[in-house]
Amino acid sequence: MGSYCDIAPGHPYHGPYHEKEYGFPIREDSKLFERLVLEINQAGLSWLTILMKRENFRAAFHQFDLDRVAAYGRRERSRLMRDAGIIRNELKINATIENARRIQSIRKSHGSFARWLDAHHPLTKEEWVKLFKRNFLFTGGEITGEFLISTGYLPGAHIIACPIYERVAKKNPPWMKSNGSR
Repeated sequence: MGSYCDIAPGHPYHGPYHEKEYGFPIREDSKLFERLVLEINQAGLSWLTILMKRENFRAAFHQFDLDRVAAYGRRERSRLMRDAGIIRNELKINATIENARRIQSIRKSHGSFARWLDAHHPLTKEEWVKLFKRNFLFTGGEITGEFLISTGYLPGAHIIACPIYERVAKKNPPWMKSNGSR
């Protein structure tokens, strides 16, 4: 199997994600939260499944409004468990709600989720994984790694020969600021 850069172009779901989002830096908390939730929900499934359900996730989680998701209670959890448009996994739903609450705390201490990420950058993948496991639920090595690659905190989203690589580079993602040295 080739790299994502080889298989994504032209695909109705992978193509737009690869060309407009994957590896590009994100600063907005709701978008960072969305990416974390999507990566958590991808565990054990294909990324295509998640991309196909993405609009359903946005609707189910109120456009990833952190404060709204953090306030979810039993009624909202029950609603989510009945929503066939998303991944109906209780552990993943509970992690989403609890992680929204934890990001609220991060915003209080750092101003935003992005600033919290910046405050810890650069770290190795292993150091990031330990940090995420201490601060979030359902964030193992693959989930954390893909979240950080997809948001520009770790290198690896695009091969150098990929035409999107230069577009990402022009946005100066965090991993490039540190020369990817760690």
